Amino acid sequence: MKDFLKELFAGQEIDESNFFLIAGPCVIEDQHMMNAIAERVSTMCKNLGIPYIFKASYRKANRTSSSSFTGIGDELGLSLLKQVGESFSLPTTTDIHAHEEAAIAAPYVDVLQIPAFLCRQTDLLTAAGETGKIVNIKKGQFISGEAMKFAVDKIRKTGNDKIILTERGTTFGYQDLVVDYRNIPLMQEHGVPVVMDCTHSLQQPNQSSGITGGNPKLIGTIAKAAIVAGAEGLFIETHPDPSKALSDGANMLQLDLLEDLLKQLIRIRKAVL
Repeated sequence: MKDFLKELFAGQEIDESNFFLIAGPCVIEDQHMMNAIAERVSTMCKNLGIPYIFKASYRKANRTSSSSFTGIGDELGLSLLKQVGESFSLPTTTDIHAHEEAAIAAPYVDVLQIPAFLCRQTDLLTAAGETGKIVNIKKGQFISGEAMKFAVDKIRKTGNDKIILTERGTTFGYQDLVVDYRNIPLMQEHGVPVVMDCTHSLQQPNQSSGITGGNPKLIGTIAKAAIVAGAEGLFIETHPDPSKALSDGANMLQLDLLEDLLKQLIRIRKAVL
């Protein structure tokens, strides 16, 4: 485990041989929902020795339809995210979409996430790097693992070497994605930890209905294959009732299914180490 991750997880009771988990709802809906998910997942991870980062978006900028839910308000959303981190002693992460958002979000979270479709935006990457926070860059659906070296270099040029790369699928036609597991070792060659996004990689984007589809029954398959391929971390969006989620419910994991999946993944991890 990289030193910056050891520092991030220093307050947690973990098994350093485990993968780390980034998990939470797609978007901040309300305080009760945030606390309920953070409490459940943090308890699971503590019991299993899994390092855990709580994730929720304070704003959703990449929506298919203009009528889609985008958030409860920036200041309120970020404040709730910080409150979750403090209440449950968890590092937190959220995505940012423009260079000016880096400085706005950085005081509230430990990790800044760069959305896949923005992974080439130089001013955004530079601003994120300059905050000194850990920066998690999602690989664009249109980019190879090898080409992500340029995104990594942009962060490193700011003097920040705290970088994570996340695989989240590759465009396959207009309305589907496929996962090329070669990207996990290829991106590790850039000298950074690599995470598998097990939920967004199952999206079926740009549906004519205006609502992104998904295939959540394959989340376990994606996660298991990623562990075998050597991923250091897993990204899983989860919700107590995905059918009622305000964003990306079609590809989220039902919260009640998460613990059993994590137990399976730990066994696989131990077998392949």
